[in-house]
Amino acid sequence: MAKTGQEKNTKNKAKHTKLLNRKKNKIKQEKNIRKERLKIIVKKANEK
Repeated sequence: MAKTGQEKNTKNKAKHTKLLNRKKNKIKQEKNIRKERLKIIVKKANEK
């Protein structure tokens, strides 16, 4: 049976894609920041 009602993500795909990409980029950026901080902490710990 076909779905009834409005389809998800068909009314404004461009806006939806833009928002999802923004979310993905934010997550990637936070991940990279955590990695950099961890590298610095490990480096300091190894020096001591």
